[in-house]
Amino acid sequence: MKKIWLIIGLLLPTMFALACPVCERNQPKILRGYVHGIGPDSNWDYIVIWATVVIVAISFYYSVKYLVKPGEGDKQHIKYSILKP
Repeated sequence: MKKIWLIIGLLLPTMFALACPVCERNQPKILRGYVHGIGPDSNWDYIVIWATVVIVAISFYYSVKYLVKPGEGDKQHIKYSILKP
């Protein structure tokens, strides 16, 4: 029974993630089938989206980089009051 609920739980969100036929028809070719609503109004929309993607990618890179290897070696650093080396 757990497997059935797991399968339903994994498949159900995919039905809502895909665009409906009306929205799919109104989208530009590159976005067709992925998003709902109206498509981008001008090329500036694509520039804003790609700028946001770049900012998020850089933020993700640095967050992972400093989580994996923070580079703080001072034994008096505040993190050592919680983390015992």
